[in-house]
Amino acid sequence: MTRRLLPGAALALLFVACCTATFAADSPAASRTLLIRNATVHAATDDGRPLPATDLLLRDGRIAAIGPRLAAPADAAVIEAAGRPVTPGIFGGLGRIGLEEIGLESSTGDYAQRLGQMRPEFDVTLAYNPESMSLGIHRANGITFSVLAPSSESGGSLVSGLGAVVALDGSAPAAPRALFVDLGGDANRLAGGSRAAQFMLLRQAIVEARAPNLVIVHDERLLTPSGRQVLLEFLQGSGPFVFDVDRAADIRQVIALAQREKLRAVIRGGVEAWRVGAELAAAKIPVILDPLENLPYSFDGLGASLESAARLHAAGVVIAFSMRSAEVHDAGKLRQAAGNAVAHGLPWPAALAAVTRAPAEIFGAGERFGVLAPGRVADLVLWSGDPLDVTSLPDLVVAGGVVQPAQSRHTALRDRYQERLGRGAAR
Repeated sequence: MTRRLLPGAALALLFVACCTATFAADSPAASRTLLIRNATVHAATDDGRPLPATDLLLRDGRIAAIGPRLAAPADAAVIEAAGRPVTPGIFGGLGRIGLEEIGLESSTGDYAQRLGQMRPEFDVTLAYNPESMSLGIHRANGITFSVLAPSSESGGSLVSGLGAVVALDGSAPAAPRALFVDLGGDANRLAGGSRAAQFMLLRQAIVEARAPNLVIVHDERLLTPSGRQVLLEFLQGSGPFVFDVDRAADIRQVIALAQREKLRAVIRGGVEAWRVGAELAAAKIPVILDPLENLPYSFDGLGASLESAARLHAAGVVIAFSMRSAEVHDAGKLRQAAGNAVAHGLPWPAALAAVTRAPAEIFGAGERFGVLAPGRVADLVLWSGDPLDVTSLPDLVVAGGVVQPAQSRHTALRDRYQERLGRGAAR
């Protein structure tokens, strides 16, 4: 029987209608198979080289094979990619996807606590809503995973709490937790007005966690019993400490703290991290930065530069990208930000890795996200053009082994009002 090779968008719609319910990794239902033919595959592996004229075979929600001229199984639906790029699903950054619905309505935001105490046990993943309308919008735009990140912007303490990688396919967060710590000038309000006090309080919290029987007046304790347990687990290596810090001098203090206490440290923000790139590389501390930052937003970021990502990469630092704002809608800007970093000297493969493989590995989810390889759960995007070009759009998105609808609340509203405008013009 001769198969008709349909363009990606048309076959994607057909495939979603017929197969979405059964194309899941754990589905007991009948096998569903998809062959993407003749794509330029960017697997985001270490060598970074694209694979031209390459096929991907997806079966039962997993990548069954990657290679040229794969045989199409009898039950396969076939998409002709015609050389278009395929990448792993894109990272949505560190933020509030699934933790906030409407920014101007405080009752819908669950990313911060206002107890005014150091509560490392505050775990924002407990508030994650897999049915949030923002998930479908981001999936339709090629974003398949993000990091739920707590915030101290509304109060709380230097230690913001726990976060984790989450798949945007609606499944529950399952990756190891990360502990978020807010430092620098913006955090002075949480530490009596001094950066020195920030490191003093962190040191006291570490002492309390490591020596729980130490006699301390109750009113002077920083941690609850559960908070001491959580902090001790991280001091013993259960997950990374993510330090939100920008100034080069403060980053040096974080490096010293991490080496002294043997912490798994990550720098978030890192506006001036390029100034200490060699030290970060030697300490093997990755940096998560916003490559669109080119002007200082405070005295902590006087060294802001559009070349930060390129300089850090050249120094041998592992980099990932996340927008400075953790707003839900900003996740869609990451591809543009990565492309902007390429325009300012970052190699294209490194920019793709910064929104795929690197963040997955930093947060302990490298076996699940960020790379295309046989045997992995299918998380991938077929693009209309260069995925780091803001004008390119997804022609096909597979998240968690399931082909995703191209429609979302945004497209429904667009179509609704286009129709109304059309009727008005006709009159």
